[in-house]
Amino acid sequence: QVQLLESGGGLVQAGGSLTLSCRDSKSTTNLQLNSWFRQAPGNERELVATVDSLNKPTYADSVKGRFTISRDYFKNTLDLQMNNLKTEDTGVYYCNGRRRGREYYGPGTQVTVSS
Repeated sequence: QVQLLESGGGLVQAGGSLTLSCRDSKSTTNLQLNSWFRQAPGNERELVATVDSLNKPTYADSVKGRFTISRDYFKNTLDLQMNNLKTEDTGVYYCNGRRRGREYYGPGTQVTVSS
């Protein structure tokens, strides 16, 4: 069974940085970690960053130039480097993976950016 786990969230002041990391604690085969989503209170979950099979990243306009997504195929981990954080980046961040056509999400990690 796939069990994604996110880590690295926390409280940071605006302008600060955090790095989120995602891994599959079950080391499931044929699992590809692809994307980071986030959900702010009262809002729907939104796509923050994704990386395709060629490791080409795509970012939401709101995070372009500040966030960097990276995937390590060997370790099967997915990181999100977040710089110059803004208060509007506050939310729960979720890792997403896909295996045999099925989508998986972790329980999320809270990121809180204070002004």
